[in-house]
Amino acid sequence: MLVIAEKINGTRKLVNKAIMERDVAFIQNLARSQVDAGADYLDINAGTLPEREPDDIVWLINIVQEVVDKPLCLDSANPEALLAGLAATKQPPIINSISGEENRLRDVLPVVAKHGLKTLALAIDSNGIPESCEGRMAIIRRLFEETRKLGVPDENMYVDPLVMSVATAPDACTITLDTMRKIKAEFPEAHLTGGLSNISFGLPGRTLINRAFLTLAVNAGLDSAIMDPTDRGLMETLYATNAVLAIDAFCGAYSRAFRKGIIGTKPPSKVPAAV
Repeated sequence: MLVIAEKINGTRKLVNKAIMERDVAFIQNLARSQVDAGADYLDINAGTLPEREPDDIVWLINIVQEVVDKPLCLDSANPEALLAGLAATKQPPIINSISGEENRLRDVLPVVAKHGLKTLALAIDSNGIPESCEGRMAIIRRLFEETRKLGVPDENMYVDPLVMSVATAPDACTITLDTMRKIKAEFPEAHLTGGLSNISFGLPGRTLINRAFLTLAVNAGLDSAIMDPTDRGLMETLYATNAVLAIDAFCGAYSRAFRKGIIGTKPPSKVPAAV
């Protein structure tokens, strides 16, 4: 399961403030804490105005790479920002994202294809997010037609069926799970991903909903997610689910995470001895 850490996102007020003020320590602490919690990739989203976004995303990339060695997920619809960010990355990034929207197919997909990158592919087009599983599959099929034309291998596709909140759409979970299963049936080499916490938007105790959905989604084929790895309960659910479904054969990853203190009883903080 590929964990793409979600917190370095300029649409969050404190992150936006840190970007504007060039607060290196704040961003680097976010990067370290997410990697320490088990992140495989760090999502990098400047979320600023198009004219300044290339400079902002490069600044984020540079200061993050000073303190962690994990690969990045470059999150932007701006091809100039993506190209600037790509030039600054030390390891091949994931591009977040392409979709059925014409501007993303025109501007972002060629970047993905030219550089042989992995990409998130969203089940949305200029008409919005379809309410039905079949409506989303129609967009996804078109995306695969376009990516295959440009030589993007199916295994580089991380398809997001688009997770919606059960607070406003009671069948959001079942539609997403049904779409996941159909994607895996039609495009078995592709991966599944999604913004995990969207499922609980607007609800109290959101992590409880997120954990329940995570277990169901992994069973439906989810093998990556944009999520908060510092949510300890969520990570415990992930490792346990992978173990019981035999995705984590012989529970090796579960056992290693337990020994490292990522899951299970949290190790006590080290308190300096009294002088």
